[in-house]
Amino acid sequence: MKIILPLFLVLSIFSNAQNNYPQDYFCNPLEIPLILSGTFAELRSNHFHSGLDIKTQQRRGLKVKAAANGFVSRIKVSHYGYGKALYITHPNGYTTVYAHLQKFAPEIETYVKKHQYEKESYEIELFPNAETLPVIKNTTVGFSGNSGGSGGPHLHYEIRDKQERPINPMLFGIDIKDNTIPIIKSIYAYPLDENAFIKKSNTKQKLRLIPLKNGDYTVENIEAIGNIGFGVETIDRQDLAANSNGVYNIKTFINGKQNFELDFKRFSFDETKHINQLIDYEHYTTKKQRIQKLFKRNNPLSIIKPTLNDGFISIEDSTYSVYKIKVIDYKNNESWVTINVKGTKKAISKPKEIKTTPYYIKKDQAINLKEGSVSVDFYKNTFYNDFYIDFNVKNDTLTLHKNIMPAKKNFKISYDVSNYNKKDKSKLYISRLIGYKKYPAYVRTKRTNNALTTNTKILGTYALAIDTIQPVIKPINFKNKQWISKYRYLKIKIDDKKSGISNYRATVNGKWILMEYDYKTKILTHDFNDEIITDTKNNLKVIVTDNVGNNSTFEALFYRK
Repeated sequence: MKIILPLFLVLSIFSNAQNNYPQDYFCNPLEIPLILSGTFAELRSNHFHSGLDIKTQQRRGLKVKAAANGFVSRIKVSHYGYGKALYITHPNGYTTVYAHLQKFAPEIETYVKKHQYEKESYEIELFPNAETLPVIKNTTVGFSGNSGGSGGPHLHYEIRDKQERPINPMLFGIDIKDNTIPIIKSIYAYPLDENAFIKKSNTKQKLRLIPLKNGDYTVENIEAIGNIGFGVETIDRQDLAANSNGVYNIKTFINGKQNFELDFKRFSFDETKHINQLIDYEHYTTKKQRIQKLFKRNNPLSIIKPTLNDGFISIEDSTYSVYKIKVIDYKNNESWVTINVKGTKKAISKPKEIKTTPYYIKKDQAINLKEGSVSVDFYKNTFYNDFYIDFNVKNDTLTLHKNIMPAKKNFKISYDVSNYNKKDKSKLYISRLIGYKKYPAYVRTKRTNNALTTNTKILGTYALAIDTIQPVIKPINFKNKQWISKYRYLKIKIDDKKSGISNYRATVNGKWILMEYDYKTKILTHDFNDEIITDTKNNLKVIVTDNVGNNSTFEALFYRK
């Protein structure tokens, strides 16, 4: 007897067979409809986005729920990055992460504050054992916020495997309404060696994108010869949000055969830095547009799947080729781009001139560059490619190429400051000159005798700067000798215009008090509900130190019943 299944059931069975992740194990982490401001593996500065950014209706304080039974295995509180973050390990081996929280659930909050007071530090990282903070599925573990490097109130939610690799949470059954096809914003063609030409040029070419009535795209017909590749600038949107999000998968085909794939299901934190080799880094740093290169060149990213000729396309004379790009989102909404390529020697023109300098970087060799009081150490395999580098020192200003070449790892910049007097030497720091006005932005500077050093991955212009100005400390919601019995919070603003805030310390009657620092608003906040301050008359003392050691002290008297 032959059984014929309905088409929708066949598709459902096929879909589940392709997805080995549990579908009903994790519940939604919020009680509101889930609308995304950020998708998994979205392209961000120097990294892939490792979770979902869930909108919280522009509010703070929404209940955040444990997605499944488990225990709190890690808690991290920091001024930057994830801010207040909670990690819950589950019996099935996965870990869920909840970041940018406003605060933790009461039992967890008490545990954290106990350790903050013991360590006398707002920033803290804790690893409770399985018995300390068990949690039950769908119970409140925290409240949504805007802490850390968040650009607005939302919940950052992750699911990680046993190897701490983040996985797209939508693979676990999270449902987001999405009937919107991905948007193709631009297409570029790349000659991949000195013998390749596109439209009689040996340089990257922007192709004229032509939208079609069915939602797909084509481009102008092009003439080319030699090894070429393509790049795409693309975004996705869900039905209920206007945010420009990342896509789920990109495949390319040459004459009907697949030759490249980017699969954004999972990655490891160790490899996320290679995003700068995936995108056209120079294009991004100069024009702030992320073009994903659809060919593999010196890039170990696991999201790049086994491909045909690494995505390279060999165009020969008197041939016609059809190249297609398929972009899909998680709900399988798809957009296609068709590119017709005519192979002809007529495309050959004069090769581009390569700018040479006295200094050449070979990616597989270490090199030291030195001039005057400045030296730069590039280690083996710092860069992905060989290139001529601009290196120039004038007084204390170092010109180290333009920020157009991505680095895999840090290199070291060193300044000999022995010629400075002792007073000035202690206030010096290394800065990177940014923007049109070449503003000196502090970079982390290490001092050893007469040397200042910094480790960085960013090429560009660097210079010594000096900071002799003390940080500024101002009370926000109280005055000296004021009664503030009805206040829940004590607020103080701190700022430093030059090298930036390094650390702060606040005491009342000589006893350390916890003050939360929000670098976005530059405000320190103490919660009187900590019940640390119990006296009527209270002497407040706040000391703030900047990154070169300048410090300011603020003292005030306040009263509470």
